Amino acid sequence: MSLKTSNLSFKDRVDHEVNNDIMRKAVIKAQETIGTNRQKMVDELGHWEEWRDLAKQIRNHVLQNIDAYLYQLSEKVTENGGHVYFAETAEQATEYIRKVALDKNAKKIVKSKSMVTEEIGLNHVLEQEGMQVIETDLGEYLLQVSGDKPSHIVVPAIHKDRHQIRKDLHEKLGYDGPETPEDITLFVRKKIRQDFLEADIGISGCNFAVAETGSVCLVTNEGNLRLATTVPKTHIAVMGMERLAPTFEEVDVLITMLARSAVGAKLTSYNTWLTGPRLEGETDGPEEFHLVIVDNGRSDIIASEFKEVLRCIRCGACLNTCPAYRQIGGHGYGSIYPGPIGSVISPLLGGYDEFKELPYACSLCTACNSVCPVKIPLAQLILKHREVMAQTGKTPAIERLSIFGFGLANSNPALWKIGVNVGAKVASKFIKNGKAPISIGALGEWTKARDLPQPDGESFRQWFKNREAK
Repeated sequence: MSLKTSNLSFKDRVDHEVNNDIMRKAVIKAQETIGTNRQKMVDELGHWEEWRDLAKQIRNHVLQNIDAYLYQLSEKVTENGGHVYFAETAEQATEYIRKVALDKNAKKIVKSKSMVTEEIGLNHVLEQEGMQVIETDLGEYLLQVSGDKPSHIVVPAIHKDRHQIRKDLHEKLGYDGPETPEDITLFVRKKIRQDFLEADIGISGCNFAVAETGSVCLVTNEGNLRLATTVPKTHIAVMGMERLAPTFEEVDVLITMLARSAVGAKLTSYNTWLTGPRLEGETDGPEEFHLVIVDNGRSDIIASEFKEVLRCIRCGACLNTCPAYRQIGGHGYGSIYPGPIGSVISPLLGGYDEFKELPYACSLCTACNSVCPVKIPLAQLILKHREVMAQTGKTPAIERLSIFGFGLANSNPALWKIGVNVGAKVASKFIKNGKAPISIGALGEWTKARDLPQPDGESFRQWFKNREAK
């Protein structure tokens, strides 16, 4: 299992994305549009901070009692005729789903949009068995056709424009129509309608699971999920273990916050509630239902100082306001979880060796804190990652050596005085027109976009002493 979406280094990814004009224009437009609509919905709802406090309390309560609610949920799903599987790792989750698919002799599988299935690498596992896996969310489908990866939690194809999409569809599927969204959508709709009817299994994610009833709540805008979960004979829902709510009353609050924060709407187009397989006398729904509950490191997070990140309801509001995301897009992060939330959760799920740069893809402006509907202190958690990496030696050796040298000089007044006096004179000789003769590392990156101040050979202490004498 890997959360990685690119084998390029962080620097190479960033260099590529900051020069991707199409992506940057698309992201800027989306951030501005969603941000404006979100604010309208916030103002219309009223008492927004009180709603945020309530949502935070609900999510904290779930995390504090997660063992009890998971037990209640599993009992109710089983009572409703479904099957429950607890997967400690991504590999266990994909292996269970693989076995179910093989048992059903599945040839074609339709999927609705699901971040957790991206996280565990489900598609790859099933395709290795020769099964055809079809993403039915429009954005995910377009990315699957082009061989691309999602770049946003809610709007996966946010980095593409209609010209690129039309080109991909023409080259891969022979589409010859115009590039208007309506025509492209109609083409895709006709293309995958038969897939729904022929699919042996439908796979979905889970926005919230209701412990009291064993129900799965799914929030979509296209209606594709209802076809994926009701037409095939088998439905498999995959959920992160923290995506729980005690009752429908709490889900009502969370959905209210989710829709407004994600896309600036009162509600999404479709709010779907599924409770087990089809019962006798019912006309639609699957004959068999499986709920796969994925841990994949979440238990460790609950026991850590990063516990608050599991309050996340995957609205993407932090991405929609983040200035760093605006410049480098989702692919700059190299993880299926980009933006501020990705900078916190990717190192926790995937490890610092894979994602040590992400906590530094942030200016700590705290804009993400102010829009998070469940009040996750994302900026503080990002800073905590930096602290942990420094304490455990995960930062570059030259950085650790530099900090050690600075600390040594800063703790010795005589050494500090010599350093600033000599440094001022040396800098005045070497820095010319805002540039240094040696342009490597952080200094090189800094001077790409700005000039260094021109020293005059006098340290501040010398300047102050001379001024005082005059």
